[in-house]
Amino acid sequence: MREQLRSGGVAESVIDDAVLILSELLSNACKHGRPLGDALAGDGDVRAAWRVDATGRLTVEVTDGGGPTRPAPATPSVTAHGGRGLNIITALAEDWGVRDDVHGEVTVWVVVHDSHAHRRHDFATRVAAPAVAAIPELDFADAFEDLD
Repeated sequence: MREQLRSGGVAESVIDDAVLILSELLSNACKHGRPLGDALAGDGDVRAAWRVDATGRLTVEVTDGGGPTRPAPATPSVTAHGGRGLNIITALAEDWGVRDDVHGEVTVWVVVHDSHAHRRHDFATRVAAPAVAAIPELDFADAFEDLD
């Protein structure tokens, strides 16, 4: 993701936010959502996509097979080990929401604005659940190497 967005002219600060947002969305999809496809047949994936439109708006999306609850920000206790992901996304994003389709798939989308990008770019990949390291043509670990 990081390299694709860099090559698309997206500002580094927006890329950093997008990488964190993607991480949170993927974590939530693996923890709370069902895999896409037939998980018993080994086709249980989560789909991730990002695009920059002509106005510089970066949209990051993660789609899973839905779950028993709807994504909503939580109010975790100070000592809680989780529950802050959507609050982090809310703080970083211009907007975010949830889209359902007729097949039961649920997509959580997040918009981050970058006023410096002028070209449209679309990127998509499938992430094997629960192991997020197996993305074709994109080493997911590389997206986080600059965070250490």
